[in-house]
Amino acid sequence: MAAGTSSPPPPAAANVRSGPAPRLDGLPAILGSIPLTLLFLTLVLTPLGLTVVLSFSPFDYNKGVLPGHTLAHYAMVFSDPYFLGIFWRTFWIAGVTTVICVLIGAPEAYILSRMRKPWRSIFLLVVLSPLLVSLVVRAFGWSMLLGPAGPLGKAAQALGLGSLLYTPTAIIIGLVHVMLPFMVIPVWTSLQKLDPAVEQAAYSLNASRLQTLLRVVLPQTAPGILSGSLIVFGLSASSFAIPALLGGRRLKMVATIVYDEFLTELNWPLGAAIAILLLVANVIIMMAYNRVIERSYRRSLG
Repeated sequence: MAAGTSSPPPPAAANVRSGPAPRLDGLPAILGSIPLTLLFLTLVLTPLGLTVVLSFSPFDYNKGVLPGHTLAHYAMVFSDPYFLGIFWRTFWIAGVTTVICVLIGAPEAYILSRMRKPWRSIFLLVVLSPLLVSLVVRAFGWSMLLGPAGPLGKAAQALGLGSLLYTPTAIIIGLVHVMLPFMVIPVWTSLQKLDPAVEQAAYSLNASRLQTLLRVVLPQTAPGILSGSLIVFGLSASSFAIPALLGGRRLKMVATIVYDEFLTELNWPLGAAIAILLLVANVIIMMAYNRVIERSYRRSLG
């Protein structure tokens, strides 16, 4: 080829740019979420919807559940001091249990986070070990300890406190024992994200240990305390085994009264109405608590 001859032009196909390839990144995620969505609809939303429908059904003790719709069960709960007293007892016991779990669980989680291996793993296993034992077994164990023949029951009677079993105190003790790991783990997880250099910086600025805990560590563990508090309060308010075994037949809570309405009185619509009201009240209280803690957390961090 001559030196002055130019090279042949590239083929036309090389100058044609291919169009944008279709994005298939989200397709596997969508397909993978379909089984979980169906499982959620089947196991959570469908039973909840059927319970809501059942709560509006009329009921007759001679004929059972009748067709139609009524608000009589909700009106009965709101107008009867018996049911209102049970709801009040349930929520204040759940609140006291949550406060005690925060007072015990937060310092315990802080101590765990400052331990070195292998002691941290050993004590973390000790904290989680009650979860390996059946809830009913633990409740029976506390009933033996708090009963008249148990060591704690005898000590309470010797101090003039009377019997502990079948009292709100017994229920709170049992709930704290059961719910404490659900408070320790979220707080401990938050502390694991805390940079130790932040505490050292506070000490270098002549901050005392108490000031460092209150103004540096505590604000950054607020999300863990919030998560643990919501879990403990929700589980305590809806607990059945501990109130049934440590509270007895006379000291009712909402879960035990729902059980009685379903299996003893056979008034399923009333039991469903009480269960839905417990769920709604739990959601309202937890959302309000969440907003208060979040505002305090934002204010503390500026």
